[in-house]
Amino acid sequence: MEKFTKLVDTAIPLSIENVDTDQIIPARFLKATDKKGFGDNVFRDWRYHKDGTINTEFILNVKTYSGSILIAGDNFGCGSSREHAAWALSGYGFRVIISSFFADIFKGNALNNGLLPIQVSPEFLNKILTEVTKNPQTLITVDLENQLLETPVGTVSFEINPYKKLCMLNGYDDIDFLISKKDKIQAFEKSIA
Repeated sequence: MEKFTKLVDTAIPLSIENVDTDQIIPARFLKATDKKGFGDNVFRDWRYHKDGTINTEFILNVKTYSGSILIAGDNFGCGSSREHAAWALSGYGFRVIISSFFADIFKGNALNNGLLPIQVSPEFLNKILTEVTKNPQTLITVDLENQLLETPVGTVSFEINPYKKLCMLNGYDDIDFLISKKDKIQAFEKSIA
């Protein structure tokens, strides 16, 4: 995984509530077990019309908005437990998702794949969505080390599991974390032998 310490970027406002994992990555694209290529089909049924033409009204296709931060409505990532949803969002280029609530399994899958889910109050979420919708060049700063989300409408702290924070700061997945402890593990094994 790529290390994550601090990110300053613009954001894409997706003010839709209850976005489920089938909307993030439709089931018909789940045939692969490799993470590559899933970003091409993120929000596929919203980004494209049934005839395959681009839906120019869907926010990801509106050229005014760009960035590696997605600001989503409440209850993001609900539905099935497919890890492919996190793969698709990361593959598209998102590094951070901001919402007022995340489904637990989605949140875990996101963190396991280097995608930072930041939960804020519904009131703060509405302020950010309004600001970014009005001004697509709004810069947002995500400081993982200090657990701060800085925006023109205010700065808030956010919670993250300490282990997952350590992994993201160092670019570790679970295996990389264990490998980083190899010397200590070997020393412990020798001490009990």
